[in-house]
Amino acid sequence: MSIRETFDRLKSGNEMALIAYLTGGFPSLEASMELIRTLSANGADIIEIGIPFSDPIADGPTIQASSQAALEKGVSLPQILEAVSRIQTDTPLVAMSYLNPLLAYGRERLLQDMKAAGFSGLIVPDLPLEEAEKGRGTESGWKTEAIKHGIDLIFLVTPTTSEDRLRRLVDATEGFVYCVSLTGITGERSDLPPHLSEFLGKVKSLTDKPAAVGFGISTPAHVRQLKTMADAVIVGSRIVKAVSEGEDLGSLIRALKAEC
Repeated sequence: MSIRETFDRLKSGNEMALIAYLTGGFPSLEASMELIRTLSANGADIIEIGIPFSDPIADGPTIQASSQAALEKGVSLPQILEAVSRIQTDTPLVAMSYLNPLLAYGRERLLQDMKAAGFSGLIVPDLPLEEAEKGRGTESGWKTEAIKHGIDLIFLVTPTTSEDRLRRLVDATEGFVYCVSLTGITGERSDLPPHLSEFLGKVKSLTDKPAAVGFGISTPAHVRQLKTMADAVIVGSRIVKAVSEGEDLGSLIRALKAEC
């Protein structure tokens, strides 16, 4: 099932999507593949798989630590793609990676192998919009190539994004708009930012594409608050923390999904 089909199905039932993040290769490569199955079986509508990177500038300490642990075990992008290709799931998978590992892999090969492995989308926080649209030199942009391979290239927008750039980003994104709830890094928060409703209202006034909220979403109460504002919630650090501490991940996902 594609990302778009997933959102269409949920919209017909007046449901928000639960997008669950985990770090590929944490706590081990095989364990992370089992966790994908657990997330899917317990209600995650879309699964975002982080590619370990040595300098994850947008991530807070919880996800940074999981990325470092995976790197220390030698987990790499090729290994993750190969392992994911062996998973049988109808849940759409989205890769989240910084640009350097993707460039090292090679764009054409990457997009081909992502599609073959079963990925539906790609998030690259440090990919400039201009490069995504126009590319470098004679190269076509990332967006053109992603569309050619059937991969949704998903862009992030923040509360500080100017209105002109916000329009360009929501026009460029495929699959959904990744709405960063705050200015800062990922991590659990006790309360949602007070400006979030206004920010999401602005995003939704500019596009019919689904708006997914991430950064700081960590409790069922947060999900409940967002029910009338957003089309999806993205939960990352809370899930990685649950894995780190040996919590019952299935119970956590069911509790979060129950509020969607």
